[in-house]
This record gives sequence, C-alpha cells and structure tokens, in this order.
Amino acid sequence: MKIRKAYIRIDEKVIENVFVHENKKEEQTLIAIPDLEWSTIIPYEEEIQECKNRLRTSLASKVSEEVAEQLTRKINFWVREM
Repeated sequence: MKIRKAYIRIDEKVIENVFVHENKKEEQTLIAIPDLEWSTIIPYEEEIQECKNRLRTSLASKVSEEVAEQLTRKINFWVREM
C-alpha cells in the first residue's frame, strides 16, 4: 500500500492522504480517501477515459466539480505509475 499526498483544500479542510493499494492477484487497485469517507476499486482492464469519468462522477457526490477533477487527475496519475 502506498500513501500519496493530495494537498487539496476544501474550505478550511485539506484532503491530504490518499491510500493506493495494488492487488496484483485480483488485477485491481483500491483507492481510499479517509478524509472524504470515499473509496473505489479500479480494475486493470478498465479504460482510462471510462475510469476518469467514473471517478469524477463518484467524487463529485462528495466534493465540488473542481475538486473532483483535481482528485481524478491525481488518482489517475498514481494508478498509472504503479
């Protein structure tokens, strides 16, 4: 498991830790953001654009569209570098 630092400010709160766990056996990556009480699983076979759209939509239910877009870009980068 890797812990990445997002450093995204929402009002007076900062989203800091993003947990990234790659499960090679099941061919998926678990992403969790405890500050938002949010998590998702990204299967290896999921297309990049489909993944971005799904992440953005899911995150937008917890934060603003702008913050959701920032987090989506960061998560996509972290998942692709693994």
